Amino acid sequence: MRYFIITYGCQMNKADSERIATALEKKGYKPALNINKADLVVANMCSIRQPAVDRIYGLITKFQELKKKNKKLKTILTGCVLKGDKRKFRKGFDLIVPKENYLNNPPKRQKGNIAHVPISNGCNNHCTYCVVPFTRGPLVCYSHKEILKEAKQALKKGFREIWLLGQNVNDYTSPSDSSVDFAKLLERVSKIPGNFSIRFISPNPKNFSDELIDVIANSPKIVKYLNIPVQSGDNKILKAMNRPYTIERYKELVKKIKKKIPNVNLSTDVIVGFPGETKKQFENTVKLFKEIKFNIAYISKYSPRPGTAAFKMKNNVPWEEKKRRERCLKKLLQS
Repeated sequence: MRYFIITYGCQMNKADSERIATALEKKGYKPALNINKADLVVANMCSIRQPAVDRIYGLITKFQELKKKNKKLKTILTGCVLKGDKRKFRKGFDLIVPKENYLNNPPKRQKGNIAHVPISNGCNNHCTYCVVPFTRGPLVCYSHKEILKEAKQALKKGFREIWLLGQNVNDYTSPSDSSVDFAKLLERVSKIPGNFSIRFISPNPKNFSDELIDVIANSPKIVKYLNIPVQSGDNKILKAMNRPYTIERYKELVKKIKKKIPNVNLSTDVIVGFPGETKKQFENTVKLFKEIKFNIAYISKYSPRPGTAAFKMKNNVPWEEKKRRERCLKKLLQS
């Protein structure tokens, strides 16, 4: 019996898929070269944005075609699945499995340079647009000892880049030693012997400490690339998003980082067209882009997610206007 995993979404989902593979191989399954050769197909879903959900709908037609050729084919949906989506997908999948069923498995990593090492799962922040607290639950941190062990094992297997993953990495506190926060964890990983590099995603500007900046600046193994999501350049919109910082505080953080790490490459995440965002408020995001000059920006057009606080807000920015705002920010990145 052979399996094939389709992964949608972020690096966290990629790390989860590595653990799904381990769980399946414990049951005697072997990997298939492609979906057409599989007896079991697992779709590891992301519900963060509507387009990712729409892609799952596209899979159902594909599954129907495959089942005509392989009567034994079974399909499973897992990952970040909202309750409403579960109801919709029940007829399209043979089984919907909670992600908690496989997260405790060690990862089965494919050959390559990058090893994804989750340090936590879930989130306590409850940003008003985000479904993570509903699909992954509250923040659960993993022991720093287990994280270090997993990183060392990956390096022994030949991986040369460690990615530390969490919905908000700088909320990390080791459950086996409360003195080990994210800065100390990062420092300990960087002290593992060997020639390798370290990246991490994603931090929250609210608690990006001076100690963390110093660790990044002082370790040659930590890649001088930081993704610090801002989401909006307007304070009123940030408050509506339940982002607990101001633009002034964000800019002060960037100033500190650039002073301590002059060669840093900065990226950010931005949502355009959040409910109630006026053209003037969007212009504040434009001003922020012009001032900070991000190297990269991941720009999302707001899409309502059931269960979130923003879902109850009036989605009053037309889709064409959202697309215009997205194009405007992309042009600034290219200039």
